Amino acid sequence: MTRSTTGPAATDPLPSPKERRRLREARELSERQVAAAVGVTAATVRAWETGRASPRGRRRAAYSRLIGCAEPRTAPSRPAEENGSGTMSTVGPDTLPAPDAATPDGPTTDRPAPDGTTLATPTPGGTGPAPKPGSLTAEEAYDDLYGRTAPALTRQVFLLTGHRGLALEAVEHAFRIAWQRWPEVATDRDPAGWVRAASYEYAMSPWHRLRRSHRRTDPLPEDPARRALLDAILGLPPSYRRTLLLHDGVGLGLPETAAETEASTHAAACRLLNARAAVAELLPAPADAADPGTGPAPLREPLAALSLAEEVPAPPAAPVVRARGERVAELWTRAALYFGVVLIGATAFTLHTAPTHYEEPLAPAGRVGGVPPLGGPEKLTPQDLKLQKALKGELAHGPERLVPRIP
Repeated sequence: MTRSTTGPAATDPLPSPKERRRLREARELSERQVAAAVGVTAATVRAWETGRASPRGRRRAAYSRLIGCAEPRTAPSRPAEENGSGTMSTVGPDTLPAPDAATPDGPTTDRPAPDGTTLATPTPGGTGPAPKPGSLTAEEAYDDLYGRTAPALTRQVFLLTGHRGLALEAVEHAFRIAWQRWPEVATDRDPAGWVRAASYEYAMSPWHRLRRSHRRTDPLPEDPARRALLDAILGLPPSYRRTLLLHDGVGLGLPETAAETEASTHAAACRLLNARAAVAELLPAPADAADPGTGPAPLREPLAALSLAEEVPAPPAAPVVRARGERVAELWTRAALYFGVVLIGATAFTLHTAPTHYEEPLAPAGRVGGVPPLGGPEKLTPQDLKLQKALKGELAHGPERLVPRIP
């Protein structure tokens, strides 16, 4: 009797780590609750949701059923909406007191997006729907993703850092990495979110402070309102700035924002409210501000207006970025091969010239102290030596030696 080891849990792939966290928080489950139900620790669940590890066997099936990724979605709450960066994200319930999203049942109202397009609330606009991945080649799918997301992403990174050159460099770096890992990015549920996270991480790296050209931000806008808004945003801590831009600028929900910033939902909500409050202190209250008791109002309209008003250099063409990515990958491959050849040569030379047996080294000479001098008669003087020589050369004359007799 044999037992089959295959099953639906072994064949159904799990979603991405960010999607796992979003599904768990959508079901209002904490990490400890999931860990207790699956039979692991909370640190293990955190590792599953950050991509450092992945569940296996029965725990994989239990975790999949618990977060609900194995169940078919029959009735989504809202249709997918394409935001300013080309990211297709679903609008979920928001736990913040301030109203963030328009109701899909009402009339469609157009609002400007950070990339210069016009987004309708229930349906995407401006750039049009993304084509099906199966009908395009890898190069065509990459070029389509680059064309829809690169311009808006450059403006977002500029608002995040205040450097136009760094924004262009970060976006190009992210798309080069995406082309090198295109099989992984193409199968991801949110390819634009993957590229956005990579560009944000590169742009906010603290190592850029060592570069002389990035120690100071670019000149601020001449318009006082836009200058005050950009100055207030750049004055926020990096984590607050990123949370504010993702939620109010890009339009992500609170769980998606928390997952992308690797923070809890409560921490992301606190960062968002504190960032809104800090910016509201330096800016006049908008016309659609929320009630005083519900907290600061969202900054979607001011961020969109600031992004559209600023001049940001256009990113290079997609084939150029792909060619640069392939060139960089080729250079790194050659460098790794050369380093391996040098390492093998050095090892072979060491083995050839090394002695085959151990030779004990000779100890260096040293003065030994504490030893008493040799005893005995003193050294003979020249006169004593002359007399000794004379006595040895003459015969002895005199009486014989007297031997005592014993009576």
